[in-house]
Amino acid sequence: MMVHRSEDGYRTLADGIRMKTLVYGELTILCEFKLEGGKKLPLHHHPHEQTGYVVSGRIVLRAGDDSFEAGPGDSWCIHKDVPHEAEVLTDAVVVEVFSPVREDYLP
Repeated sequence: MMVHRSEDGYRTLADGIRMKTLVYGELTILCEFKLEGGKKLPLHHHPHEQTGYVVSGRIVLRAGDDSFEAGPGDSWCIHKDVPHEAEVLTDAVVVEVFSPVREDYLP
């Protein structure tokens, strides 16, 4: 699967949190998140490993007992079933890979 960039296809996951599936295969799914400064991604967990990268902006990511302030170029990996949340410090764009594929994120 190969896809050209488009501004279409974003959906709201929470107040100030928008997500778009960029591409997916059998084992992974790549998603882009547009995060509004001052908003929070509520505490949650899921059975997917989650690897992320900050393209722009700043967030504070909390996973398990760890807290990490992340800016452009920073990355992380959250193991499956670990409770995590994020505080968006400034408008941000984050790209994340989930494995296995999150069926709830399929277009």
